[in-house]
Amino acid sequence: MKRKILITGGAGFVASHLADKLIEDKDNFVVIVDNLSTGKKENLPKKTKENFLFIKADVNEYREISEIMLGHRFDYVFHYAALVGVLRTQANPVKVLKDIEGIKHILNLSKSTGVKRVYFSSSSEVYGEPVELPQHELTTPLNSRVPYAVVKNVGEAFLRSYQQEFGLEYTIFRFFNTYGPRQSKDFVMSKFMYAALHNKDITIYGDGSQTRTFCFVDDNVGACVKAFYENKVINDVINIGGDSEITMLELAKMIIEITDSSSKIIHLPKLKEGDMTRRCPDNSKMKDLLGREMLPMKEGIAKLLESKQFVTAV
Repeated sequence: MKRKILITGGAGFVASHLADKLIEDKDNFVVIVDNLSTGKKENLPKKTKENFLFIKADVNEYREISEIMLGHRFDYVFHYAALVGVLRTQANPVKVLKDIEGIKHILNLSKSTGVKRVYFSSSSEVYGEPVELPQHELTTPLNSRVPYAVVKNVGEAFLRSYQQEFGLEYTIFRFFNTYGPRQSKDFVMSKFMYAALHNKDITIYGDGSQTRTFCFVDDNVGACVKAFYENKVINDVINIGGDSEITMLELAKMIIEITDSSSKIIHLPKLKEGDMTRRCPDNSKMKDLLGREMLPMKEGIAKLLESKQFVTAV
């Protein structure tokens, strides 16, 4: 009997790669749900695959998602649908908060339709400004006022509460910066790459001393899929991200050098909120799960260049 899997937000960047990986297994039947507000149809698996179905729907609208979940009776749910991106989420704070409704819909329907486990895409934003480095799964200071961070914290709390009260199993993936093919150009790696390859100015908020780590999408999906198939990280949290810090200024210079670009680096005023000074996960659980080394950033950037996704004009 096939495993019936729901992926919400499945036309988005990371979730579409997850869908590709899961439909490789013919024992999986994957239903991808996305309202296409930021996801793209071209990210969906090729139609030659017979073990997936795409449904355009909004998980935040109960009628739409309930018809799907009541009709299919899924075994597992990957809830990845969310409004993402620092500028987009800051410009639409009320819309961000509506994602709480989607979380509630997924959990209520999951407990009522026999879903065995819900996998939730949380975020490094739950850590706010770091109180320790590297950032460990057990340390969540809740000191960020950004709506996106609040929603992810609330989502995690809902998962724990539904497990405690109803026995619904969960796994929380806390994603740090992930990059790779299909990522939209309003995220830092793609944004810098687009600019550099078209010899346009690379803009950085503040002095560029803020740090991030970067994880190639194959490593992200590889760890998440292993957690799924091996029944690991049950009713627990795992950081999904790289552990090598780089400043935004260093990243811009690296990309200019790799692409042999004539781009200039332009400094913009520092963002009022949402641009944390440092990000670096304790990713020991992820490395144990993968059982291998993660892809070095320069190799990941080379793969991005091979993907040819930057050939169109900005």
